[in-house]
Amino acid sequence: MDADVVIAGAGPTGLMLACELRLAGADVVVVEQLAQRTGESRAGGIHSRTLEVLDQRGVLDRFLAEGAPQPVGHFSALYLDFDESESRHPYPLMILQSAIERLLEEWATELGVRVRRSSEVSGIHQDETGVRVELGTADTAPATLRARYLVGCDGGRSTVRKLSGIDFPGTEATMTALIGDVELPDLPEDYVWVRRTPSGDYSAIAFEPGWYRVITSEYDRVVDRDEPVTLEQLRESLVRVAGSDFGMHSPRWISRFNDAARQAVQYRKGRVLLAGDAAHIHFPAGGQGLNMGVQDAVNLGWKLASVVLGRAPESLLDSYHAERHPVGERVLHNTRAQSALARPGAATDALREVFGSLMVFDDVNRHLRHMLTALDIRYPVDGDHLLAGRRVPDADLKTPDGATRVHELLHAARPVLLDLRGSAEVAAIAAGWSDRVDLVGARSEDDFWPVPAVGEIPAPAALLIRPDGHVAWASTTDTPPDTAALRTSLTTWFGPARQG
Repeated sequence: MDADVVIAGAGPTGLMLACELRLAGADVVVVEQLAQRTGESRAGGIHSRTLEVLDQRGVLDRFLAEGAPQPVGHFSALYLDFDESESRHPYPLMILQSAIERLLEEWATELGVRVRRSSEVSGIHQDETGVRVELGTADTAPATLRARYLVGCDGGRSTVRKLSGIDFPGTEATMTALIGDVELPDLPEDYVWVRRTPSGDYSAIAFEPGWYRVITSEYDRVVDRDEPVTLEQLRESLVRVAGSDFGMHSPRWISRFNDAARQAVQYRKGRVLLAGDAAHIHFPAGGQGLNMGVQDAVNLGWKLASVVLGRAPESLLDSYHAERHPVGERVLHNTRAQSALARPGAATDALREVFGSLMVFDDVNRHLRHMLTALDIRYPVDGDHLLAGRRVPDADLKTPDGATRVHELLHAARPVLLDLRGSAEVAAIAAGWSDRVDLVGARSEDDFWPVPAVGEIPAPAALLIRPDGHVAWASTTDTPPDTAALRTSLTTWFGPARQG
């Protein structure tokens, strides 16, 4: 084998997955058809749950140093407030995808990830023990890599998905949007949120002094995404929707997107898996796409590493589709709704006014906020505890070694059995998985933990935390721990107990 896993695509999803695999000890090669990073800005933000994921790995400070926290978010340009009690990072972080990719690639290099550029997947052949990946571009001689598994993180037009024969159904585009990083010397304001006009909508956001991210959206105007896009087209579109081009010049990057929405019918086919845009595309409303891809990677990474390293059965990979496909469905659903709310016209104006009046109610604002940030995701995990399947709150802890936080316990990307009551029964069971699961004794600094979509709940007595930060099992303080359920959960997620 040339690697345990080959990843196609060196975007945020592929690089995050590569880091997750290396942290777990798997050998990984990332193949990327581009010779170098383009520097194109692309996506522009990270939501709370993704910030938590980066915090869980101890690399969040790198991203905070280059981004700018924003005080509010939006649902189809209708403002959303955030609640500081729900997360340590209750805000979107404005940071361009180009910076995210650079930081992730630097981290991947530190972890020993091999990245092969100018390498395009041209063929896939599976058998009982692995997958052969054929590579080749016009500038390089054909090459072959053999790995246990292949993951397609190669975008909405994924070659891996197509070669694997995975269907990608959905809805066609009904509008066209242009996006460009340009200078706007005549813009009367430093920051323009989304402005709706009878012809569409536009925005101009300052990411650095002197230049702006400009987006124009024109509805019922569909243009082939393959058609070249020029500064003049962006200028004409801005004039149509805004009435001025604001002196636009010096483009750094211009592109086109639309509201086509599609999702792979299966995220796994044999030894081939999909993540990120290769598994789902949608209108980029609310900035959810990059975040969902990174969270796909964190869900898949530890599972795939456990399988290739012989720590867990192959059936564990089935939980990736079971957990992440519904998340993708929900994002496609809410971005279609946001696109509908953005269309020009008197009927939509009335709908927005009514919808906006509902958003002043805390329950409505909270529901939409959780949907966009992914803080409320609950995977189908066995158990009745309110934390089962949910992301673990980042509670303050006191351990024999000093103060820490729950998310700091996950820096090594290993599962953690956190015992907050010093249970001898829990410790005895943990011994059978001590090679794979870290047993941590601690005391919670708070009697109650905030859980998005639930509210405050009593701090648990013990809980089993998966490497992705979701709770696999938990017990309460008023009843003895269900040791049979704990054994089952440990076996289900991390393989059978060690013998001897």
